[in-house]
Order: sequence, then structure tokens, then C-alpha cells
Amino acid sequence: MSIPAIAPTITHDDATDAAGRPARRRRRRFEPVAGPLRLVLFLIYAVPIFWIILTSLKSPGDVISSQASVVFTPTLNAYIEALGNAGLFTALQQSIVIAAGTTALTLAIAIPAGYGLARVDSRVTTIGLGLLIVLQMVPQTANVIPLFQIFGAWGLLNQNLGVIIADTALLIPFAVLLLRPFFRAVPDALEEAASIDGASTLRTFFSVMLPVARNGVATTGTLIFLLSWGEFLYAVNFFLSPGNYPLSALLAQQVSAFGINWPGLMALAVITSVPILILFVCTYRLLREGLTLGAVK
Repeated sequence: MSIPAIAPTITHDDATDAAGRPARRRRRRFEPVAGPLRLVLFLIYAVPIFWIILTSLKSPGDVISSQASVVFTPTLNAYIEALGNAGLFTALQQSIVIAAGTTALTLAIAIPAGYGLARVDSRVTTIGLGLLIVLQMVPQTANVIPLFQIFGAWGLLNQNLGVIIADTALLIPFAVLLLRPFFRAVPDALEEAASIDGASTLRTFFSVMLPVARNGVATTGTLIFLLSWGEFLYAVNFFLSPGNYPLSALLAQQVSAFGINWPGLMALAVITSVPILILFVCTYRLLREGLTLGAVK
């Protein structure tokens, strides 16, 4: 009678990484550096935001005065004037339409492309990835004049669709390169199991691959929305009427040759950031989940 082998119990302290070193010991080695690094990163992002909010609560005289840098009498006049601007809500609507349209169109093209590049290993895949990287290097300013001529011939100038198409063409390489690793991380066994159950390729893609890689799709979609929310160059060139400008172009209009109303500019910047903050709060939990957790669920 053979004696069954007893697998040794591996505790958390015995877990090792790829190099054979204890994982906990490796983490402890970086703990003294992690704390100060987090503090530095927090200050890099928090100090400018704090200063923007502080300036938006000042009067124009307090901005100029060096004695009122921190100690001053807060006022909401800048926010009242910004919210009373009739063009603010039009610009907000334009930004929402452009960002949402760009995100939807980019994901509709980038998700199948990223899945295809993740599942096909050939020389064509290598060439395609190289082309995507090269397209990422093309500056946005180099596309303005050719796109202006094309959209003029198509009748898309001064139309939201023209800006959405331009932003989509600009962001597709970035989205594909970002989505491909998420699809490559999905085990092949899931596809094989769906194929054995009789699922077609499209059914496997929509019912298996997309739900498992939803965290990658959510991350990519959020980044695309953030990038297209700050659209400026295409907007000021393809919109012939300033009344169609999005929020980023409206912010630029606050700077003129006659001076800058700093409290009004900063108040408008804070108002512009509110939708992005709401988006981050709503998607934080989904973005925080790992790909492995999504596969298990």
C-alpha cells in the first residue's frame, strides 16, 4: 500500500516571488521608501489643487497682494459670476457630448482590435503593434490641416461629429495598446471551455472575454474620457463658431490681452473638474478590482 504524500503547508511568510526571495521580506525592504514616496506624490498633486481652490475664493485684489497669500477673506463672487455665464452650460454640454462620443467610438473599434492582437501571434501582429507605436509618436498638430481639409469636404466643420472622429483617430492606438495586455491575461482555458460548450466566436467574445476583461475596458474607457474631456486643439480649429467651444476652449478664452481674472479663471477650472471627480468616484471601485478577481467572479 502506497503512502499518500502530504503537501507541506505554505504560510504567507514562506511565499516566494519569481526570484525565490520571500515576498514579505521583499515588501518590508521597500516599506521605508514607500511611505515618503506616497507623501511626495500626494503633495505634487494636492498642492496645485489646493492653490487653485484657494485662488478661486479670493478677490482680484487679494490675488495681486503678496500679504494675502493664505490669510484673506473668502468670497464666492468668482463662482457666482462663472455660473452666471450663459456660455458655461453650452460648453459643458459640448464637452460631455465630445467626451462620451469619443469614448464610445474608440472602445467600439479598440476592443475588437486589442482582442485580435492579443489572440493572434504572427508577424502581422508584430507589424501592427509597431505601427500603433509609430502612430502614437505623430504629434496632434500635424493632423490639424489635413483633417481640416477632409472635414471641410465632408461638411463636418463646426460639427461635434468631426471633433469626435478626429479624437477617436488620435486615441485608438493608445486604447488598443492599453487593452491588449488585459486580453492576453485572460486564460486560454476559458475560451476553450466556451468552444467545447458550443459557443461561437462572437458568443465567446461577448459572453466570456468582455466580462472577464471588463476592468481593462473600464480603465481604458475612463482614460479615453479624461483625455477627450480636455480636448482643445481640434475644438478651436474645427469649430468655426466660438459658441460651440467645449470647456477647455472656454477656459482659454478667459486669458486676454487686457489681463486675466484669476479668481474667475480658477473658479471655472474647479467647476470644470467636478464632472471628472464624479466619474472617478463612480468608477473607482470597478477600477480597483483586479483582473484575476473579475475572472473568478
